[in-house]
Amino acid sequence: MKICSLLPSATEILCALGLEDQVVGVTDICDYPPEVRRKRIISRSLFDPATLTSAEVEEKMQAILRNGGSPFVLDVEWLRREIPDLIIAQDVCYRCSLDSSDVAKVCDVSGISGQVLTLHPTTIAGILDSITQIARLTGSEERAEYVTEGMRDCISAVSGKAAGATYRPSVFSVEGVDPLVVGGNWLPEMRVLAGGRDDTFAPGSPAKRIDWDVVRAAAPEVLVIALCSSPMARSMREAEWLRGQEGWSQLPAVRSNRVYVVDHVYFSRPGPRIVTGVEILAELLNPTLFAGMIPEHAVRSFQNDTISVSQ
Repeated sequence: MKICSLLPSATEILCALGLEDQVVGVTDICDYPPEVRRKRIISRSLFDPATLTSAEVEEKMQAILRNGGSPFVLDVEWLRREIPDLIIAQDVCYRCSLDSSDVAKVCDVSGISGQVLTLHPTTIAGILDSITQIARLTGSEERAEYVTEGMRDCISAVSGKAAGATYRPSVFSVEGVDPLVVGGNWLPEMRVLAGGRDDTFAPGSPAKRIDWDVVRAAAPEVLVIALCSSPMARSMREAEWLRGQEGWSQLPAVRSNRVYVVDHVYFSRPGPRIVTGVEILAELLNPTLFAGMIPEHAVRSFQNDTISVSQ
């Protein structure tokens, strides 16, 4: 079976299901596991966000959308030649990867007969269902059951232990700055499962742009910065924008030195590593209960540029 993955989370799922050898095409941001970097790149962004500021990315994105275009290009000639059996895309965020409706149109116009599977997870249950959907189409149901059960067990272990915390700190996570974007969909659920309080957004709430006043009103005791599609070094630079916002120094999270920059891959990619995201949050929220949950280089303190999470 020939499979093309047009989003990093699907690539990670396919590899977790043992289907790496059947993956023949990926995107330019599919980078995990490292072996997939050797795969054929069939979808690219028109620009590299890692080399631009958030304001520059927004300017370029708006210009493309005003002209009715897409920020991604697809190697249609290669698809015609290779004729994949399955193409996996999404319709959750048109800014993150090619929208499945655009992919379907291209396939229809170009006579590409492969099936297009659209993933649309908005909760952790939806993420698990995405794994099951892919498994059904690829004959890997048994492996999928093993993967999803393992994910459930890890999340249950964290949430069960977090339930014993004497206090649940309020937590806020952002996935974009300048403009400011709150992490939504499965992220509110992750914040609660990890032992935090989210008094502003309910599980399944979509990611959306917000005013800085929303953060000030939430007065988070822990603030997590996980900028979508942004390497850690860039995230540290871009997060400087927050320091210039009115009332920044008065936020409880700032006063107690609990503002963290986290590698976005554990938050923004709805696949197996979401479990690691929950574990990271658990240690950040309750370091007296959790230890050793944070992968190397995954978290940096925004205020003192260290990885320490001790209070």
